[in-house]
Amino acid sequence: MDQVRARAGETLDALIWRTRGLGPDDLPAVLAANPGLAALGPVLPIGTTVTLPDAPPATRQRDVVQLWT
Repeated sequence: MDQVRARAGETLDALIWRTRGLGPDDLPAVLAANPGLAALGPVLPIGTTVTLPDAPPATRQRDVVQLWT
């Protein structure tokens, strides 16, 4: 697990996107790893330490284009 600090005027969404490229689907895991974080409001206080859970291995999906049948 990594710990990161919030910048001025940063929301939790922006912080997890900036540091790990995570999106809205990842918020429940981040909030579970940081009890009481949601009570701080939509904009995190400067310097708030946020623990980011370990990300599951990314699965890469590739579209297949078939030129001939």
